[in-house]
Amino acid sequence: MRIKPREKRKRTGSVQYKFIVSFFALIGALLLLMNTYPLMASRDLVFKEKESALMNQAAVISSSLSALDTLSANSVAQVMELLDVTSFSRIVVTDGSALVLYDTWGDSGIGKYALFSEISRALGGEQVFRSQFADGAFISRAAMPVRSRSVTLGSVYLCEYDSEQASLILSIQNILRVISIAACTVALILTVAFSRTLTARITHLAKAIQVVRGGNYAHRLDIGGNDELTELGNEFNNLTERLETTEQQRRRFVSDASHELKTPLASIRLLSDSIVQSGDMDMDTMREFVTDIGSEAERLQRTTEKLLDLSRRDDGIESKRSPVDIGAALKSTLRLLTPLADARNVTIEYTVGQDCMVLASEDDIHQIIFNLAENALKYNHDGGHVYLTVDGDETHVFLTVEDTGIGIPEEDRSQIFSRFYRVDKARSREAGGSGLGLSIVSDAVASLGGEITVSPRTPNGTRFAVSFPRFSEKEDAET
Repeated sequence: MRIKPREKRKRTGSVQYKFIVSFFALIGALLLLMNTYPLMASRDLVFKEKESALMNQAAVISSSLSALDTLSANSVAQVMELLDVTSFSRIVVTDGSALVLYDTWGDSGIGKYALFSEISRALGGEQVFRSQFADGAFISRAAMPVRSRSVTLGSVYLCEYDSEQASLILSIQNILRVISIAACTVALILTVAFSRTLTARITHLAKAIQVVRGGNYAHRLDIGGNDELTELGNEFNNLTERLETTEQQRRRFVSDASHELKTPLASIRLLSDSIVQSGDMDMDTMREFVTDIGSEAERLQRTTEKLLDLSRRDDGIESKRSPVDIGAALKSTLRLLTPLADARNVTIEYTVGQDCMVLASEDDIHQIIFNLAENALKYNHDGGHVYLTVDGDETHVFLTVEDTGIGIPEEDRSQIFSRFYRVDKARSREAGGSGLGLSIVSDAVASLGGEITVSPRTPNGTRFAVSFPRFSEKEDAET
């Protein structure tokens, strides 16, 4: 489905909007926590301090009054003068019936009953403290019974109105509010700028993907920075480079395969037309033409089989593997190549070590040995030699194929394992080569976990060296 430009802008804006909202929500939550937790902690600390101060002072007053046998207005006033308690907003002392005997607010309350809940609870034997932060001040109240010989004589009530500490907390709150507003503003600006930069880079990457999806594998992404998006852009460039290489190989493969299949088909068509159009062709000429048709058909069959084998390997289809003796496989394969060696007057010599076992399929080992030995015979000189060696060490088995033939130029050695690549195209086609044998060998060796190298042989010729992981019965028992 193709996305219209307007729809792309909508999606980009949606991503940017979601990013801004999410980030700003996170910043808002952090600022909210910063504006609430310190203030709550400060208030709790003040409450504890007030509770300790008022309850201690109430205990001092209660203890002083408990020395009296009975509480009266005069006796209480005398005790309170001695204590000189002036730091509280209000101090009230009552008798056991809640009648006010002393009140720092003046004489107007003396002789009246105090209806405070704190005093009522104190007369019931409780120690009461209550504090709140309201109207820009800490309002704290404490009440404590006055007891003498287990008898409640009265109660002490303290009230404190503290605006100084409240104003300090309020000033801190205002400072935090200003900081929060400034931080939100800066965060919003930075978030918008960052989100635009981020979404712009993502949009740039999305457009590049659309270009490549359209078939332009040569397109590369130019993305700066040193972050995850830069790494993603580099991976995108690596991917498109591989896609470009794969597409070039595919086109070359199709072109080469078409050419390889077209050549024998054209020859067969030409020869068959010659037979059909020639009414007086003698038997010997016709037999020669039919023989040529058979040769071209055989060549066509070999090319098709190799293409099918390469396709099977590309699809990851592996043959069933079992322990294979490379030495025994070498001997049986060379018997099939003896007629070709005799026809080209090439001598084959081989040396085989003991117990050179690898875990593979017999078909893969046969393909490797057959293709390497066949090439060594086809591209050799008359009266030349082919030397094959199988040996190994504790961990690997080695197969070496050397010939005294025409050799491979240095500039072609890195390409010989490519499909349809041939050093001497004219001679390769004359020898029946399709340029697929070494590709099959390379793929087969790689699938078995081995390695293959090519190097010149002194004084002339070519040397192929293949190494396989050695199979051991101990590893087989463990698996």
